[in-house]
Amino acid sequence: MKRENVVGRANVEDTPELERYYRELESRELGALWNVANEIEPWYPQPKSVPVHWKWRDVEPMVRKAAQLVTAEKAARRVVMLVNPGRKEWSAAAGLLYSGVQIMNPGEFTSAHRHQASALRFVMEGKGAYTVVDGERLALGARDFVLTPNGTWHDHGVETDGAQCIWQDGLDIPLMNSLDANFYEVHPHTVQTPSPLSRENWSKPYSPVFLYRWDSCCSELRKEKVFEYKNPLTGGSVMPTMGARLELIKEPTKQVRHTGSVIYQVATGRGWSEIGEMSGVQRFEWEEKDIFCVPAWTWYRHGIASGAENACLFSFNDFPAMKALSLYREERA
Repeated sequence: MKRENVVGRANVEDTPELERYYRELESRELGALWNVANEIEPWYPQPKSVPVHWKWRDVEPMVRKAAQLVTAEKAARRVVMLVNPGRKEWSAAAGLLYSGVQIMNPGEFTSAHRHQASALRFVMEGKGAYTVVDGERLALGARDFVLTPNGTWHDHGVETDGAQCIWQDGLDIPLMNSLDANFYEVHPHTVQTPSPLSRENWSKPYSPVFLYRWDSCCSELRKEKVFEYKNPLTGGSVMPTMGARLELIKEPTKQVRHTGSVIYQVATGRGWSEIGEMSGVQRFEWEEKDIFCVPAWTWYRHGIASGAENACLFSFNDFPAMKALSLYREERA
């Protein structure tokens, strides 16, 4: 028990009689709230996730090796997961966000499926990649951002005349599993037959735009320094549980912390991020294709490398879920 000598907090001293009582409670699938109250109701968020820097030079050889050892058909989805040491039980990259790096060779494809979890992808490299979302076929290029919202049928692959393709996946699988709300289905056909998808009278809770091209998004980013991927009909997030953005870093940003987790990928350039409290700040020196995470309620800031003009960071987060539950809070230094 974590005792606190503060009014309103649990501060019960153990006695032999109480210990016998606790054992009786446990034998009846019961427990004393005062033994855990201070832990399960902390003064402020205590994330189990820790800041992690997945350097591409370390990740890349493992991703390419997967393509040699496991077929896309057998793996269903050949992905090297990004696993946070503090959230292994959820297979999470940070908080309630899952992320992984998927690799596909020319001519390979995944079978069509759908799930309760919302998914997004940021293409890292390659040529000839495509995805089919609810029948709509979309050709993908480097740094394009694509959605596969929850409940949508989707399959993807690489054209036979394309090149090996790699992209980062982001899903809210840990959130769905923590809510005991996850489902998974296999399409009656191996792959979908492409067909037009009507947007008339669109009322679905996610963006009618599934593909956000890098060139147009980058052009907008240069104007504002921050580009939010948005649902054009509502001006809100692209999906109900996850949001995404691009940030142009030209000078050190101000420190910020918030509820909700963030997974970053370096789209272009070189720079650094300082993550953590004053007594335990970690400095990540990053470059293109590196991925790193910022756990909830953790101070952080970014900057560019010496001699660099700017850098662009792609990121996705669970802010929409936090806001929908009235749980989002932010502080700036």
